[in-house]
Amino acid sequence: MKVEQIYTGCLAQGAYYIESNGEAAIIDPLREITPYLEKAVQRGVKIKYVLETHFHADFVSGHVDLALASGAQIVFGPNAQPAYPAYITRDGEELKLGNITLKVLHTPGHTLESTTYLLKDESGKDHAIFSGDTLFIGDVGRPDLAAKSDLTQDQLAGLLFDSLRSKIMPLANDVLVFPAHGAGSACGKNMRKETFDTLGNQKQTNYALRSDLTREAFIKEVTDGLLAPPAYFPLNVKMNREGYANITEVLKQGLQPLTPDAFEAAANETGALVLDTRKPEEFTKDFIPNSINIGIDGNFAPWVGTLIPDLKLPILIVAEPGREEEVVTRLARVGYDYTIGYLQGGMEAWKKAAKETDQVHSIAAKELETAFQADKHLKIIDVRKASEYGSEHLETALNAPLEYFNDHLAAIPKNETVYLHCAGGYRSMIAASILKARGFKKLVNVLGGFQAIAETSIPKTAFVCPSTQV
Repeated sequence: MKVEQIYTGCLAQGAYYIESNGEAAIIDPLREITPYLEKAVQRGVKIKYVLETHFHADFVSGHVDLALASGAQIVFGPNAQPAYPAYITRDGEELKLGNITLKVLHTPGHTLESTTYLLKDESGKDHAIFSGDTLFIGDVGRPDLAAKSDLTQDQLAGLLFDSLRSKIMPLANDVLVFPAHGAGSACGKNMRKETFDTLGNQKQTNYALRSDLTREAFIKEVTDGLLAPPAYFPLNVKMNREGYANITEVLKQGLQPLTPDAFEAAANETGALVLDTRKPEEFTKDFIPNSINIGIDGNFAPWVGTLIPDLKLPILIVAEPGREEEVVTRLARVGYDYTIGYLQGGMEAWKKAAKETDQVHSIAAKELETAFQADKHLKIIDVRKASEYGSEHLETALNAPLEYFNDHLAAIPKNETVYLHCAGGYRSMIAASILKARGFKKLVNVLGGFQAIAETSIPKTAFVCPSTQV
């Protein structure tokens, strides 16, 4: 028996490869399926099952393409109603894989079809659970993503409480827990950085598994403080339920190299969004006017999904030369299939062609300190989360969290110099590029963000519930 976790940090997502006696199963695969196919060929095994724990909201699964390419059977738990051929299991059903068994534990709550797969080894001993978004390390799945069903989020949270206590907590303490996500995912609130654990340790440390927790208290704790999910979540659920374009075709379309003239013409003719994925410190110096900066080396896909609501919007890519395929692939992971090409040669080619460029003025935190000493009424916008802002912020700064930034544009003055900062500089450059594209000209980005500003003498304060929020 072989069990391998295939963890993708940028999505905080765990897929799983399970093998026994010449047969393999893949659980919750990413959209790019080549690594799974290559692994099966290298191991000389046949992929028998592609197991889905639920209809994922935060990424497009590779189950449809992988089943077509390998001949494997797509498997869902009870209540799933996909628009393509798949095997819908019964609660308690056992699936044979070589010499081992995968038992279906229907665990609704995160979604109605959410299912945990219990792996029994060659001797029949319970070995591990693949819990999807039902149980995380340190947390459980949020119950609001399926609240458009006939059930409210409180009713779904109640189902989750029942699922955990009737299906998962009775299992032995030495059973391993392999979840679909880790810290950084928007599918839960308090996930830990570890990507697996024993169930016994989770019973001791996970707030949601406390033995004295009542159903009512569980519902309150699980639903308290939930932020609105990114806008692309329901669109990804739809793609995972109904099917999607083949990843090979998406890559072929997106990896069209365009000269500066062709790139400019495509932008003008299609109305495509120009997405610049370079580092913020490179973007600030020179960029194509009206382009949006979301750096590939940051929390790229979730920010794209949060700030670009239309999955069918044509996208043109500006990237560091050699990273174009990575960008198109990571966009496709979250359902952005309409990339129509990239700038061949990157910004250097654009500048050599004498095309128009724009800049964002950036200053060090010490320069902000000097400016503040001269004018205590500087317009400073803090784009961190409300919780970050509440823990400590500049006394005069207004909070416009980046995840809701499009809702706050009207409150930011166009005719005054506006200073932008986040925690380290990644999010503030995204905000600056959004403002630039909407005609704001008097913008100053603070390099190093609040981490650098904290070392200055500019007055700071803290409170739990920020009230100066635009």
